[in-house]
Amino acid sequence: MKRIETPLPGVFLIEPRRFSDERGFFFESYQKEKYLALDIADVFVQDNQVHSVRGVIRGLHYQHPRPQAKLCGVAHGEVLDVVVDVRAGSPHFGQHVSAILSDENRLQIYVPAGFAHGYAVLSESAEFLYKCSDFYYPQFERGVAWDDADLGIDWRVDSPLLSDKDRRNPQLSKIPSDELPRYE
Repeated sequence: MKRIETPLPGVFLIEPRRFSDERGFFFESYQKEKYLALDIADVFVQDNQVHSVRGVIRGLHYQHPRPQAKLCGVAHGEVLDVVVDVRAGSPHFGQHVSAILSDENRLQIYVPAGFAHGYAVLSESAEFLYKCSDFYYPQFERGVAWDDADLGIDWRVDSPLLSDKDRRNPQLSKIPSDELPRYE
Protein backbone atom coordinates (compact mmCIF):
# COMPACT_ATOMS: atom_id res chain seq x y z
CA MET A 1 0.00 0.00 0.00
CA LYS A 2 1.38 3.35 -1.03
CA ARG A 3 0.52 6.89 0.13
CA ILE A 4 0.70 9.53 -2.64
CA GLU A 5 0.83 13.14 -1.45
CA THR A 6 -1.17 15.94 -3.09
CA PRO A 7 -0.57 19.72 -3.01
CA LEU A 8 -3.17 20.03 -0.20
CA PRO A 9 -1.62 18.97 3.11
CA GLY A 10 -3.61 16.13 4.67
CA VAL A 11 -5.30 15.11 1.42
CA PHE A 12 -3.64 12.13 -0.22
CA LEU A 13 -4.20 9.22 -2.56
CA ILE A 14 -3.80 5.60 -1.56
CA GLU A 15 -2.65 2.97 -4.00
CA PRO A 16 -3.56 -0.43 -2.60
CA ARG A 17 -1.50 -3.54 -3.24
CA ARG A 18 -3.42 -5.64 -5.73
CA PHE A 19 -3.05 -9.37 -6.31
CA SER A 20 -4.17 -10.55 -9.76
CA ASP A 21 -4.27 -13.86 -11.58
CA GLU A 22 -6.43 -15.60 -14.19
CA ARG A 23 -9.35 -15.71 -11.71
CA GLY A 24 -9.44 -11.95 -11.17
CA PHE A 25 -7.94 -9.85 -8.39
CA PHE A 26 -7.93 -9.20 -4.65
CA PHE A 27 -7.01 -6.14 -2.62
CA GLU A 28 -7.79 -4.84 0.85
CA SER A 29 -10.04 -1.80 0.48
CA TYR A 30 -9.63 -1.11 4.19
CA GLN A 31 -7.60 -2.64 6.99
CA LYS A 32 -7.36 -0.56 10.15
CA GLU A 33 -3.70 -1.21 11.05
CA LYS A 34 -2.42 -0.59 7.51
CA TYR A 35 -4.39 2.64 7.19
CA LEU A 36 -3.21 3.73 10.63
CA ALA A 37 0.36 3.32 9.33
CA LEU A 38 -0.62 5.81 6.57
CA ASP A 39 -1.79 8.31 9.25
CA ILE A 40 -5.51 7.60 8.86
CA ALA A 41 -6.59 7.28 12.48
CA ASP A 42 -10.26 8.08 11.92
CA VAL A 43 -12.86 5.64 13.16
CA PHE A 44 -15.23 5.20 10.25
CA VAL A 45 -18.86 4.83 11.33
CA GLN A 46 -20.78 4.87 8.05
CA ASP A 47 -20.21 3.39 4.58
CA ASN A 48 -22.05 4.76 1.53
CA GLN A 49 -22.40 3.53 -2.03
CA VAL A 50 -23.68 5.73 -4.86
CA HIS A 51 -24.57 4.77 -8.43
CA SER A 52 -24.48 7.60 -10.98
CA VAL A 53 -24.53 7.99 -14.75
CA ARG A 54 -22.14 9.84 -17.07
CA GLY A 55 -22.09 13.60 -16.52
CA VAL A 56 -23.38 13.58 -12.95
CA ILE A 57 -21.59 15.99 -10.63
CA ARG A 58 -22.17 15.43 -6.93
CA GLY A 59 -20.80 18.14 -4.66
CA LEU A 60 -19.14 20.08 -3.41
CA HIS A 61 -20.34 18.88 0.00
CA TYR A 62 -19.16 19.25 3.58
CA GLN A 63 -20.79 18.92 6.98
CA HIS A 64 -20.65 21.62 9.66
CA PRO A 65 -20.49 21.64 12.66
CA ARG A 66 -20.11 17.83 12.58
CA PRO A 67 -17.33 17.44 9.95
CA GLN A 68 -16.65 14.10 8.31
CA ALA A 69 -13.37 12.66 7.12
CA LYS A 70 -13.93 10.43 4.09
CA LEU A 71 -12.10 7.55 2.46
CA CYS A 72 -13.33 7.33 -1.15
CA GLY A 73 -12.93 4.91 -4.04
CA VAL A 74 -14.67 3.53 -7.11
CA ALA A 75 -15.93 -0.05 -7.49
CA HIS A 76 -17.04 0.40 -11.10
CA GLY A 77 -16.39 3.13 -13.67
CA GLU A 78 -14.35 6.31 -13.53
CA VAL A 79 -14.78 9.63 -11.73
CA LEU A 80 -12.92 12.88 -11.36
CA ASP A 81 -12.71 13.33 -7.59
CA VAL A 82 -12.32 16.89 -6.25
CA VAL A 83 -11.38 18.09 -2.76
CA VAL A 84 -11.48 21.78 -1.72
CA ASP A 85 -10.06 23.31 1.45
CA VAL A 86 -12.98 25.28 2.95
CA ARG A 87 -11.51 25.71 6.45
CA ALA A 88 -11.74 29.35 7.52
CA GLY A 89 -8.25 30.64 8.32
CA SER A 90 -6.43 27.93 6.36
CA PRO A 91 -3.39 29.01 4.32
CA HIS A 92 -4.79 26.76 1.57
CA PHE A 93 -8.36 28.12 1.75
CA GLY A 94 -10.13 27.82 -1.61
CA GLN A 95 -7.47 25.58 -3.13
CA HIS A 96 -8.42 22.24 -4.63
CA VAL A 97 -6.92 18.99 -5.84
CA SER A 98 -8.44 16.49 -8.23
CA ALA A 99 -7.65 12.93 -9.20
CA ILE A 100 -9.08 10.22 -11.41
CA LEU A 101 -10.43 7.30 -9.37
CA SER A 102 -11.47 4.22 -11.31
CA ASP A 103 -12.09 0.50 -11.21
CA GLU A 104 -8.91 0.22 -13.25
CA ASN A 105 -6.46 2.13 -11.03
CA ARG A 106 -8.25 1.30 -7.70
CA LEU A 107 -6.90 4.51 -6.18
CA GLN A 108 -8.58 5.85 -3.08
CA ILE A 109 -8.52 9.42 -1.79
CA TYR A 110 -8.47 10.46 1.85
CA VAL A 111 -10.47 13.62 2.56
CA PRO A 112 -9.81 15.05 6.04
CA ALA A 113 -12.62 16.58 8.07
CA GLY A 114 -13.15 20.23 7.14
CA PHE A 115 -12.75 19.84 3.38
CA ALA A 116 -15.49 19.97 0.75
CA HIS A 117 -15.73 16.97 -1.56
CA GLY A 118 -17.34 16.17 -4.88
CA TYR A 119 -16.93 14.13 -8.02
CA ALA A 120 -17.95 13.98 -11.67
CA VAL A 121 -18.76 10.72 -13.44
CA LEU A 122 -16.61 10.33 -16.58
CA SER A 123 -17.64 6.79 -17.59
CA GLU A 124 -21.08 5.55 -18.71
CA SER A 125 -21.86 4.91 -15.05
CA ALA A 126 -19.97 4.62 -11.77
CA GLU A 127 -20.32 2.97 -8.37
CA PHE A 128 -18.73 5.32 -5.85
CA LEU A 129 -17.89 4.04 -2.34
CA TYR A 130 -16.93 6.08 0.68
CA LYS A 131 -16.44 5.69 4.40
CA CYS A 132 -17.31 8.54 6.79
CA SER A 133 -15.88 9.34 10.21
CA ASP A 134 -19.20 10.74 11.45
CA PHE A 135 -22.82 10.07 10.64
CA TYR A 136 -24.74 12.06 8.06
CA TYR A 137 -26.80 14.84 9.64
CA PRO A 138 -29.06 16.57 7.09
CA GLN A 139 -29.30 19.69 9.26
CA PHE A 140 -25.50 20.10 9.12
CA GLU A 141 -25.08 19.44 5.40
CA ARG A 142 -23.44 22.34 3.56
CA GLY A 143 -22.23 22.89 0.03
CA VAL A 144 -20.15 25.07 -2.27
CA ALA A 145 -21.14 25.87 -5.86
CA TRP A 146 -19.62 23.28 -8.17
CA ASP A 147 -19.03 25.99 -10.80
CA ASP A 148 -17.56 28.64 -8.47
CA ALA A 149 -15.27 30.55 -10.85
CA ASP A 150 -12.90 31.47 -8.00
CA LEU A 151 -12.14 27.77 -7.48
CA GLY A 152 -11.35 27.18 -11.17
CA ILE A 153 -12.26 23.49 -11.19
CA ASP A 154 -12.24 21.74 -14.59
CA TRP A 155 -14.83 19.01 -14.05
CA ARG A 156 -14.30 17.55 -17.54
CA VAL A 157 -18.07 17.40 -18.06
CA ASP A 158 -19.83 19.40 -20.81
CA SER A 159 -23.47 19.18 -19.68
CA PRO A 160 -23.52 18.31 -15.97
CA LEU A 161 -26.45 16.54 -14.33
CA LEU A 162 -27.00 18.11 -10.90
CA SER A 163 -29.40 17.78 -8.02
CA ASP A 164 -31.57 20.81 -7.26
CA LYS A 165 -29.68 21.15 -3.98
CA ASP A 166 -26.30 21.28 -5.74
CA ARG A 167 -27.60 23.88 -8.21
CA ARG A 168 -28.36 26.19 -5.26
CA ASN A 169 -25.04 25.93 -3.39
CA PRO A 170 -23.38 29.34 -2.90
CA GLN A 171 -19.94 30.46 -4.00
CA LEU A 172 -17.32 29.90 -1.32
CA SER A 173 -16.75 33.67 -0.95
CA LYS A 174 -20.46 34.12 -0.08
CA ILE A 175 -20.48 31.61 2.78
CA PRO A 176 -20.27 33.26 6.24
CA SER A 177 -17.19 32.13 8.19
CA ASP A 178 -19.37 30.72 10.99
CA GLU A 179 -20.82 28.29 8.40
CA LEU A 180 -17.34 26.95 7.59
CA PRO A 181 -15.06 24.59 9.51
CA ARG A 182 -12.11 26.26 11.27
CA TYR A 183 -8.48 25.66 10.44
CA GLU A 184 -6.61 24.45 13.53
